[in-house]
Amino acid sequence: MSDPLDLSNYLNANADGWVTHTGLRFTRATRDEVVAELEVRPQHLQAYGIVHGGIYSGIVETLASVGASVDAFHQGRLAVGLENHTSFLHAVRGGLLRGIGRPLSRGRRSQVWEVGIEDATGRTVATGRVRLLCFDSESDPSGIKFRLPDG
Repeated sequence: MSDPLDLSNYLNANADGWVTHTGLRFTRATRDEVVAELEVRPQHLQAYGIVHGGIYSGIVETLASVGASVDAFHQGRLAVGLENHTSFLHAVRGGLLRGIGRPLSRGRRSQVWEVGIEDATGRTVATGRVRLLCFDSESDPSGIKFRLPDG
C-alpha cells in the first residue's frame, strides 16, 4: 500500500513544463524525501556527448522545490528557490539517473535541501543544495495558486 502523504503519483499525473520536457518521473514525494528518475536521452547531452550540467541543476532544483513546497504547504505557506549550488562529479553518457532530495534545515522563513544524483550503478554523479524562501500564500509574488490534491 502506498504512503498517503506521498504525492509522487499526483505530481506525475499533473506534470508540465520542464518536468514533462525532460521526462523526469517522481517515485517518492513527501515532506521528508523526494526521489525522481530520469532516463538519459539524446536531448539531455551537451556537445561532448555527456549529460548537460543544466540537467543536473534542474533535477536538484526540482526535487528541493517539491520537497520544500510540500512541507510549506502543510503550514499554509509556499516556498520558492533563492539559490542553487550544484556540483558535477562524474560524466554520464546514458542510462538512468536517480535523484534523492532531503531537507537539511527547515525554518519558518527558509529551508535548505540537499540532493544527490546517482547513475544506474549507484555512483554519485552530482550533488546540490538549494536554499528556499517560505512565505504566506497570501503574499505569493508569482500570482500562482498552488493546491495539493484533496485527501
